[in-house]
Amino acid sequence: MRIGRLLAALVGLLAVCRVQPGLAAPQAMVAAAHPLAVEAGLETLRRGGSAVDAAIAVQMVLGVVEPHASGIGGGGFLLHYDNATQAIAVYDGRETAPAGANPEMFLDRDGTPLGFREAVASGISVGVPGLLAVLELAHKEHGKLAWSTLFEPAIVAAGDGFATPPRLAAWLGRLPGLDKEPGIRAIYFNADGSPRKAGDWIVNRDLADTMRLIADDGVRAFYRGAIADEMVDRVRKHVRPGTLSLADLAGYRPIKREPVCGPYRLWIVCGMPPPSSGGIAILQVLALLEPFEIWRDRPNDLRSVHLIAEASRLAFADRDRYVADPAFVNVPTAGLLSTAYLAERRKLMSLDRSMGRIGPGVPPGYVERGTSHMSIVDRWGNAVSFTTTIEAPFGAQIMVRGFLLNNELTDFSPRPEVDGKQVANRVEPGKRPRSSMSPTLVLDRDRRLVAAVGSAGGSRIIGDTLQALIGMLDWNLTVSAAIALPRVINANGPTELEADTPLTGLAGGLRALGHQVQVRVHEGGLAGIRRVGDGWEGGADPRRDGAARGE
Repeated sequence: MRIGRLLAALVGLLAVCRVQPGLAAPQAMVAAAHPLAVEAGLETLRRGGSAVDAAIAVQMVLGVVEPHASGIGGGGFLLHYDNATQAIAVYDGRETAPAGANPEMFLDRDGTPLGFREAVASGISVGVPGLLAVLELAHKEHGKLAWSTLFEPAIVAAGDGFATPPRLAAWLGRLPGLDKEPGIRAIYFNADGSPRKAGDWIVNRDLADTMRLIADDGVRAFYRGAIADEMVDRVRKHVRPGTLSLADLAGYRPIKREPVCGPYRLWIVCGMPPPSSGGIAILQVLALLEPFEIWRDRPNDLRSVHLIAEASRLAFADRDRYVADPAFVNVPTAGLLSTAYLAERRKLMSLDRSMGRIGPGVPPGYVERGTSHMSIVDRWGNAVSFTTTIEAPFGAQIMVRGFLLNNELTDFSPRPEVDGKQVANRVEPGKRPRSSMSPTLVLDRDRRLVAAVGSAGGSRIIGDTLQALIGMLDWNLTVSAAIALPRVINANGPTELEADTPLTGLAGGLRALGHQVQVRVHEGGLAGIRRVGDGWEGGADPRRDGAARGE
């Protein structure tokens, strides 16, 4: 539910980073999922680095201290705002399916989908990593410091060690079978087989050596040569082998795309286009909600929670039907965001009754046929909103030279056909799986940057980001307060309410409106920055280990 979280984070971002009256706002800021990564980003900015330079330094440290969520074995989507030109550049570093992939690869012999854990912890789930390639491209276009220097904080953290963060410790104790992978066991488990606890010291010298090689020789050292050989060997010799090849790695290319942007009240909200579904879904939900003027409501009242859930339901119905890799599928982006189409879809929303599970619409132009986030602003006002992932916690649970390989191919639909129709997000060679990652930038009507926000959390990213945006833009919350808002998520199914929050008191009222309600723990993952006067304020999700700092 990555997209849901990101929607919530956007709203919260515009509200949480407030600076008290009379205090100078920082001129540069970093918000990310771990304090060591935030400090690496700030130190890069102090040395005259750009927002992209800082993003690379932050990502490399996250790959050390948050290995279960992101790293060089994965991919990501990056949005860059250029303050001088007011232009937004979009960088797609999503993993791709190997040339040997096929639409039936996640089906068992009897034609039924493999169990989730069976599919994830396997060689067939590994996509061609895109993270380093996309960061290299962004650095060539917007970097100021030497590539090699950006790896230094991560190399030190991996080689000298760090204290096990609470979230990493929790996942080590939660996922069965992790200790069966020798590399994971050697680094993250004790000699007696018990997982490392929060505060225990972890050293990953193999990762330090790998990063030093990439720092010195560039990304070629990853996509060709000994590292590539080992990745292919581990994937192909797995008990459930995949088809990753040296040609797949050598042939990977990141893609520059155009952002999807739309108006919301006083602002312009810009997000990631397909193969991400986040940008379209967030813009659809905001447009569906705008006439209801939820800015007049109090945060978390029954009316606004009901409307957010219903609008999200409509967006997810369209997402599941239409959004996939645009190189393989005709995604009707303009039609899905058209005013007339959304006005018709809005007619399905009622203030006094839930519509229940709903089918997709037919937009104009349609023809039938473990994750982490960082937000960064540099001293020049340039910004990065970057969501990065290896998919499930610990990815495919395959470790190569200190880093984990992604299981991104499980983001494809395991079934190539449903009801006799080809699924848009089916597996195909070279295809990028649909994502919910939703890095987002908010501009004012003069195209000045207002906020940068995003989240971790699978398909819940969309709902999280949506609520954060609503919190900041409609309810005038600080970034931190918007990010901390209790979560309501709907992916065209049950309405989820975050456990142990005041929202659970709305369960009866929502059921009376026809909602099927589930109360569940929510893990969050938002990080955002918002303009305050001539400076910035930041916030990171209190549900995780993150931090936001500026100077």
